[in-house]
Amino acid sequence: MNTVNKQIISHIIPVTIILFAINSVLPFMKPGVPMAALLNNTTVWWAISFLILALFLLSKRYFFDKRNEENMLIVWIYLLWNLVCIIRGIFAAEIYWDWKGLIGNAMALLLPVVIFSSTNKMVVQSLLSFFIKYGLPLFLIVALIIRMDAFGFYLIPISFLVLFFPALTKRQKILLLFISLTVMLVDLNARSNVIKFGVPFFVLLLYYFRKRISLKMMEGARLTLFILPLLFFVLGVTGTFNIFHIQDYMKGEIHASGVGGDGQVVEQNVMEDTRTFLYEEVLESAVNNDYWLLGRTPARGNDSYTFGMREAELTGRYERLSNEIGLANVFTWTGIVGVILYSLIFFRSSFLAVNRSRNIYAKMLGIYVAFRWLYSWIEDVNEFSLNYFMLMMMIGLCFSESFRSMSNKDVIIWVRGIFDVRYVRLQQYIYKKNRYEKTEYSSIANVPQQEG
Repeated sequence: MNTVNKQIISHIIPVTIILFAINSVLPFMKPGVPMAALLNNTTVWWAISFLILALFLLSKRYFFDKRNEENMLIVWIYLLWNLVCIIRGIFAAEIYWDWKGLIGNAMALLLPVVIFSSTNKMVVQSLLSFFIKYGLPLFLIVALIIRMDAFGFYLIPISFLVLFFPALTKRQKILLLFISLTVMLVDLNARSNVIKFGVPFFVLLLYYFRKRISLKMMEGARLTLFILPLLFFVLGVTGTFNIFHIQDYMKGEIHASGVGGDGQVVEQNVMEDTRTFLYEEVLESAVNNDYWLLGRTPARGNDSYTFGMREAELTGRYERLSNEIGLANVFTWTGIVGVILYSLIFFRSSFLAVNRSRNIYAKMLGIYVAFRWLYSWIEDVNEFSLNYFMLMMMIGLCFSESFRSMSNKDVIIWVRGIFDVRYVRLQQYIYKKNRYEKTEYSSIANVPQQEG
């Protein structure tokens, strides 16, 4: 029975990445799309989200690489603390909108369960392969009904694959370049897309200069990415220097055309500060309501005077359930305790990837995960989306002993297997040859969860 269950789960898991992709762009459908309300039904997607969480929790039994047990302690502690905050939220919820917020935010806070299965490199390969095979063709249809600024939300797995650019074939490189440039140029006003698809190309410099960059230099870069946000936060709070007011130190403005919420083309200043007032509201709300240590629970949000009037029409409160800054949401829902635990996950996973890996690709991934922690001070909203799912998957790979122990040549075969099944067969042949395996397997269900 266990073998049957394992086979079933192994064939269902890859489908989840398509569901995440679709769910991520539904809020950005163009006006007038037929059956838009039906497609974006909250109850239906709650049910799907619950099933996905249950699936990944169950898959841990079959695909979690147990060699990572000790390093995963921080993930367990963070999930348990989130569960405590969710239970607290049950008692804190007072009105319909509190309960609705609690359910949606609880799904997002439990999504790190994906990290466990993602320590199995074959699970990750299967997910990404399914996206390339079915998700990309589906995008040709999805692109017709969503705004251009949402293209990056659907295609975010491509930004991850860019980190493996040197390992790919010429045709695969052209595909990644075409998609990345399309996402970045189709709407320059979508700053997040430009950053998330552009930074991986910058991280690639580590590969091309790997002979000149020592491990100490990489570790220094990693630590810098963790120190900078804290430094800028202190400088901002004390009124010494505000990084979000960078335009005050520059002459002129930089404008770009983009698509507004109503689907109309608008021109905006890309240097405009859209974060300082959010920090002010989040921090003032925590201090005024005394929830800075343990959080206000995922059933509640932060007091907001900027968006409060609009929210008050629905809830009767000048309170915003979530905002655009990922780390600020963690702070509001789970307090300083949650922020520390969340940060430790990024710190530990990136440390292992940079300092405890045999291949340059894992080291680059560790640097990129450290950058994503920095970026959570600016955006990276904690929601049940493909972007957050991919972030948890990347963290899982950083924790993965099997991924970190691969040589550069092993990674080449692994990543090409995402695009071409022939490399999967080659990977299986090499595994059997090295381990004297006699078992035939054709899916991730039959790949041993440990290699040692």
